[in-house]
Amino acid sequence: MSDERNFSGGGEGGGGDRRFFAKPKFCQFCADKQLIVEYKKLDLLRKYITEDGKIRPRRQTGACAKHQRVVAAAIKQARHVALLPFSGRSLDDTRS
Repeated sequence: MSDERNFSGGGEGGGGDRRFFAKPKFCQFCADKQLIVEYKKLDLLRKYITEDGKIRPRRQTGACAKHQRVVAAAIKQARHVALLPFSGRSLDDTRS
């Protein structure tokens, strides 16, 4: 995550004004109008899920509010149909 942060000021003397400048993010769905969110597109939806199976927040994904809601609904639908797990643990992890 250190590659996403830029600190200005400071220097070697210390006591400078440190401000966080996040890398500008853009909604890939707004940029590419051809891209459609569906519960069947698992390769796309996996980008929006953590290793634990949780839905990533907007500040991490860069999606706009409208498309983040659509992605969250598609993930929940894919979970309901058993295409995605509810948790990050698979069946192999629970047996050992």
